[in-house]
Amino acid sequence: MTTAEFHLTDAERALLPTPDDVDHYRTYGWYLSHRLFSDAELDSLQAATELYYAGHRDRELPVRPARLASWTPADGPVQRHNDYVHYESDAIGAVLRKPLVGAVAALLAGAEEIRIFQATLIYKPPVPEEPTNRVPWHFDKHYWQTCTSEEMLTAFIPFHDCGDENGTITMIDGSHRWQELASGEDSTRHFADRDGSELEAILAANAAHNGQQVRKVPMPIPRGHMSFHHCRTYHGSGPNLASFPRRAVSLHLQDGANAYRHHERPDGGPVVYNHDVLVRRTADGRPDYADPDFCPAIWQGAL
Repeated sequence: MTTAEFHLTDAERALLPTPDDVDHYRTYGWYLSHRLFSDAELDSLQAATELYYAGHRDRELPVRPARLASWTPADGPVQRHNDYVHYESDAIGAVLRKPLVGAVAALLAGAEEIRIFQATLIYKPPVPEEPTNRVPWHFDKHYWQTCTSEEMLTAFIPFHDCGDENGTITMIDGSHRWQELASGEDSTRHFADRDGSELEAILAANAAHNGQQVRKVPMPIPRGHMSFHHCRTYHGSGPNLASFPRRAVSLHLQDGANAYRHHERPDGGPVVYNHDVLVRRTADGRPDYADPDFCPAIWQGAL
């Protein structure tokens, strides 16, 4: 996509967040959008994901990162997570690169450029007792310690109406503004590798440290709408109690200023994000988080 292609129609501009919406995002750490996708676009996205689950790839990753989320049928009826779907599937990528999504993110982040950071396809089966269906409290920046930006954000895009019964995403109001309590534990460990009760206790301790209550806000999201949350907003989700799978994409987004930085775990080892073995290198040898193959721009320009 060239710079000239980053434009909106008048009808799309009417769907952008207002200054009051941006203030809400800054205050509470989340935003529920207007309807940004049509039924036809979501039907196309779901059809493309069916092909993806059946094994279709337009291209393969050149290297398999150590922490790649890559569900296959052999993994069984667990909650499915598949990273880099925007890279591996042209049809999925075409929908996710919609400039309107980037423009909404640009206003919320206060940026003039938005790039994809990661796109994870999610399928939560209608199996309430499945442990992987519960996503414990966490915030995304913990896993993005190699990123310089504090304004990254995530768009959660369900393929259908998504409410409490589906185990929709739930935000912790205002938690992105908390000063994090130093605990000495390795916060870069993925929530899938940690005990949910441990993360619940960390959330409560951080709230108390900031003199705040834990205010849980489930996000009912009508089809075609999506939620956005700040990279430091605590969030999670419960089991899928519906009779059909909860299908969505978690679209992680970075502002144009974001770049790689070296970061170490508490044990002194380097933090490595999956991109670090895939993307091209900058002139000084660092992983380039602006690599257009893996981190394409979806908005550029003032709004």
